Amino acid sequence: MKFTKMHGIGNDYIYVNCFEETVTEPEKVSVVLSDRHKGIGGDGLVLIMPSDKADFRMRIFNADGSEAMMCGNATRCIGKYVYDKGLTDKTDITLETNSGIKYLRLSTENGKVSSVTVDMGKAILSPADIPVRSELDRFISQPVEVDGSTYDITCVSMGNPHAVIFTDDTDSLDLEKIGPSFENHPLFPNRVNTEFCEVIDSRTLKMRVWERGSGETFACGTGTCATVVAAVLNGICRYDEEVLVHLRGGDLQITYRSDGTVIMKGPAALVFEGTVDDSALNEAKENVICRS
Repeated sequence: MKFTKMHGIGNDYIYVNCFEETVTEPEKVSVVLSDRHKGIGGDGLVLIMPSDKADFRMRIFNADGSEAMMCGNATRCIGKYVYDKGLTDKTDITLETNSGIKYLRLSTENGKVSSVTVDMGKAILSPADIPVRSELDRFISQPVEVDGSTYDITCVSMGNPHAVIFTDDTDSLDLEKIGPSFENHPLFPNRVNTEFCEVIDSRTLKMRVWERGSGETFACGTGTCATVVAAVLNGICRYDEEVLVHLRGGDLQITYRSDGTVIMKGPAALVFEGTVDDSALNEAKENVICRS
């Protein structure tokens, strides 16, 4: 099986062109290939597929085998992949995801995609739709106890659930310790991605993220969008102004428009390409237990 390793500011996935390849049991394949010691290494597996609703379709599986609804960084990488590989010559494309159709605008230099702007759609703020176990109309800066400490949490969905916490210092956080407690908190019936945000100024934020199913990652596109939405809702940033967000893997530019839509702009990069031995992969899959 041929694969391509790509990353969006450090959020790295293994991409498979399913116009040419067939991936059976992708949940198990993701677990095997994402292993950074025994596999290729990555935050998960992304399948680039045909679509009857858009130009292309994306399916994404976390490193633990669970299927994700959406990944902003992966959408940008797919934009670069399909253009650079000649699967399309369009610079405005549509991508079917498990959280709806996303609209990508590709910026090119010397015949290759240099950055991608994605219309991520409207932020979802209703707790029932995020989902969050709450009777509130919106879950903004609400105190929640996690492992004996109380955090003010703002919840947003960008097609997948996010909990955003504003803090004075992101560098000192022990995410390996506290991340799982947020991810699996009973407040979140489908688990949650958690963003810890430090405010630099009204147009600059710094963020770390704990992703459900993958642990701490260098970046999360949907999480960055959710963080800027939360910052606007908390009066830190403003509607219709581009916000620069520093993540461990690089920077993204996010705009939360007054009509509720979120625009994300950032780079995508190819790391390397290769092939996986099918017999070895099938043997490894036999011993995999995935998180449902």
